[in-house]
Amino acid sequence: MTSVPIIPDNAPFTAEQRAWLNGFLAGVLNRGAAPAGMAAPQAVKTPLLIAFGSQSGNAESLAKRLAREAAGRGFAARAAGLDSLQPADLVKEQNVLLITSTWGEGDMPDNAVSFWDSINQNGSSPKFNGVQYSVLALGDKNYGDTFCLAGRKLDARLEELGAKRITDRVDCDVEFDDLAKKWSASAFTALSGSTSAATVTAVPETEVEEEETGYTKKNPFPAKLILNTPLNTRGSSKDTRHIGFSLTGSGLTYEVGDALGVFVKNCPEVVDAVIAAHAFDPQAVVALPDGGSAPLREALITSYEVRSFFGKAPGAGITLEAFMQDLRKLQPRLYSIASSIKAHADEVHLCIAAVRYSTDGVPHKGVASTYLADRLPLGETTGIYFHAANHFRLPTDLSKPVIMVGPGTGIAPFRAFLEEREATQAPGKNWLFFGDQKRASDFLYHDQIIEWVQKGHLTRLDTAFSRDQAEKIYVQTRMLQAANELWQWLEEGAHFYVCGDAKRMAKDVDDALHSVIQTAGGKSAEEAAAYVNQMKKEKRYARDVY
Repeated sequence: MTSVPIIPDNAPFTAEQRAWLNGFLAGVLNRGAAPAGMAAPQAVKTPLLIAFGSQSGNAESLAKRLAREAAGRGFAARAAGLDSLQPADLVKEQNVLLITSTWGEGDMPDNAVSFWDSINQNGSSPKFNGVQYSVLALGDKNYGDTFCLAGRKLDARLEELGAKRITDRVDCDVEFDDLAKKWSASAFTALSGSTSAATVTAVPETEVEEEETGYTKKNPFPAKLILNTPLNTRGSSKDTRHIGFSLTGSGLTYEVGDALGVFVKNCPEVVDAVIAAHAFDPQAVVALPDGGSAPLREALITSYEVRSFFGKAPGAGITLEAFMQDLRKLQPRLYSIASSIKAHADEVHLCIAAVRYSTDGVPHKGVASTYLADRLPLGETTGIYFHAANHFRLPTDLSKPVIMVGPGTGIAPFRAFLEEREATQAPGKNWLFFGDQKRASDFLYHDQIIEWVQKGHLTRLDTAFSRDQAEKIYVQTRMLQAANELWQWLEEGAHFYVCGDAKRMAKDVDDALHSVIQTAGGKSAEEAAAYVNQMKKEKRYARDVY
């Protein structure tokens, strides 16, 4: 019987692996079995970091799902937000897939700003030689030149710093699932072939993707419209509605800060005008984006975006086939939830502004806002689903102060926050900055807010009605006027939230926050920026902007 070790001590194996292999091979040579109790050595798994920059939660959800899929394919995979990473972490991991959204005017998501700054300053970032990477950029083509700009910038900068791109960047429009699957499959294949250490087995997608149960975007709940209440009074130039859906029978629930996805339809009048402008046959049968077919008029009402085609000159000569090729799938709209389920059992509420305007005599209607305000009757149903917003959560410590800045319909999540804090009897202080055009006609949720003030639940309320005086006053104006107390709240650990317009308001509020920290806190501009970045890392500064 052979007793001399077959694998020498200087072989490139661990002591445990050498012992197992010696025992196994000795058993084979002697027509025996492998040593009892000895398990086969585990293959070394290739590490894989899936990093995400996320503003609304899409990139985060996708990164976590792909990390699960990668683990099922044999990688030692993990998902992590860019706010939790340093450049050196990428060097350590070696294999990096990066998923990021873009918000505002081509800006980085909030949780990616610090990381971007750290690699974009010449001389301060380590080189990424040896790092293999690929980028998936999420965006919206309606934003033109800034489409997927955050992903494009990160992709270019990683290459400049020496990282090796293993598969080309993919830029996704709002419907990103199919492109994301192709991108991840290409990346996994490239990585599995990049080293002999990985043991990667093709796993059916259904086994590794998170199983979706209940009502989701792919299987929405048919919710009945139960509330459609005007929030503006006579004299307002706006039409803001309080919208409510019943959740009875759905089993669905949500957290304050989440968004509601609503399936909508185009205005039939707009669709008829588009068809007439091109002299199309409304009954011509066309393909639907998810398969099947329908008459043109029905397809345009239910399944395709048509607003960008309204007002085209008749006789443009475009064929129906070419016209259909240019259309995008009609997407559900996401709205910040304006209620706490603890205050309204089996209901979910929204605060929406109906968009109506004219350009060169051509009327335009916001697809979703006018569908909810005008065309969906009370008692009728439409599909809904919930979209988790993990970045926009109340503090788990109920004693922490909360500062909320939400002009116009940006009040929506803060009505929900205040209802939740009231229902949970949170002892922490609450401060709301609210603004709109006129106090008399545009003070949304006036009675409820004033009652909270009188009860002491809303510790402080600052309002800014821009058209009630000659000089325009906005929420950021009120912030600067209350700088000393605002700074005190921040030093007490207050969480700071902003909801509303990304292009102007959110940036102006951010500038005001930096100014408050500089003036009341006695900080330099650089120190104020560091203070704000620290707030973001501690999840004390969150924005729900659009």
